[in-house]
Amino acid sequence: MNHKALRLTAFALLASTMTAPQAQTVADIDFVSVGRAWPLAEDLNAYHMTGATLRTGLGNPAYRTQIPFDPRRDPDTGFVGSARNGDSPDGIEPLAVDLFTTTDFYQDRELWQDPRYFRCNSSAALEDFRGDGLIGPNPPASAPWGYCDRDYPRESIVSPYPFGTAQAHYEALLAETRQRGGPTQHTYATVPGEWTGRYQHPARADNQYWIRMRHVQIPTILSLLTPEYQQRFVQEAYHHGNTNAPQWPSQYCWPEGFLRRWHESALWEQSVMVTPNLVQFLGGVARNFITNIHIGRELNMSGDVPRLGADVPRWYGDTIGFWDGDTLITWTSNIQGWSSHAAFEFSNRMQTIEIYTPNRDENGEFVGLNHEAILYDDEALVEPVRIIRNITKLSGFETGEPQPFIECVPTIYPIDGLGTPVNPGDVIEYEIPDMYGRPWAHTWEKYWEDGMDRPQEEDIFTFE
Repeated sequence: MNHKALRLTAFALLASTMTAPQAQTVADIDFVSVGRAWPLAEDLNAYHMTGATLRTGLGNPAYRTQIPFDPRRDPDTGFVGSARNGDSPDGIEPLAVDLFTTTDFYQDRELWQDPRYFRCNSSAALEDFRGDGLIGPNPPASAPWGYCDRDYPRESIVSPYPFGTAQAHYEALLAETRQRGGPTQHTYATVPGEWTGRYQHPARADNQYWIRMRHVQIPTILSLLTPEYQQRFVQEAYHHGNTNAPQWPSQYCWPEGFLRRWHESALWEQSVMVTPNLVQFLGGVARNFITNIHIGRELNMSGDVPRLGADVPRWYGDTIGFWDGDTLITWTSNIQGWSSHAAFEFSNRMQTIEIYTPNRDENGEFVGLNHEAILYDDEALVEPVRIIRNITKLSGFETGEPQPFIECVPTIYPIDGLGTPVNPGDVIEYEIPDMYGRPWAHTWEKYWEDGMDRPQEEDIFTFE
């Protein structure tokens, strides 16, 4: 049986079991859809963090009566992890060389699929080692270990749906909605105005999901990526965990990039405004984020990727959508490839299907939105992946502080390969970055990878 047939069989089994109670974070809908609200294999909110950390959060507070805190947390120091200060965990045989002792991570590719190469840490944990004081007395060799027996399952990350492209997924959902009598053509009198207001990022309410990268072993993420993007992911992990030379775009006031919409440090709160023809999500921390969903429009299919306007990639893409009652289904394309630190890089071929479904309390009152996103990127991903989260409404616009429009004023510059604060009046030598040529990687390779035998990239400009 081929891969697609296996998924279709899984869908048939799902349809027969949808009436069973599900302790999941997917949307609650009253029918079995061809491409939305399929349950998760595992809810990440029931998992403890994988990597070494001093963070205290488990996830959804509803689970804390069941697992209040990590049972292996050190009660005196708060440390979560299996070993620190260069020691190895009991029962684990360390590799002869790992991310923290290697002289050339490019030559260690055969080790990348072994969690021990990263000392069983998540990619987000690597970012925290210096700031949290976990790197030990002899960095980077004294870096701590996470837990080798913890991981979020890959089958809960990959898309369960039988679609190879965003276009096929969108068209299937549109056809399904037509069979249900839609799409709904809202007016100002019928549009779901209860959506309009201010929303809290789910992570601020301890609602966890995998792309925050605190619960997943690095090799599991690597298994989702093509070889080139595996190398890019490990390159970043090395410069977070080994050289301590992070090149986070936001610290330089560079663009945040499309995937940063899912990170709490980039989008604490956001405002939602709903009209019959346009739905807008607006927010930001270091940069402004804006998603304009054009209702009822069609994408131009004549370019390399579908788009609405000129054949030029947009930082947050072009988005169209339609209503199925009070549920909004969208398709985003024409996205500028970029980096989202601790997560993976993505290409200009990234496209998403996103479904926003109202969440209601036991009295039927609107409390927020279930946001289900399926990511398609045939250059970076070996198969589509899915992110599910719940966004809580804080209030309407009649209360609270107004949404600030953020002007990012740079005060940190990459000097000698490190993000360095500068003061007014300082004179520095500054190399203008190529914003479309992986500027973070350019800095790493120029200042921190001298002597490494980096694989040659494919030359697409010659015919030899």
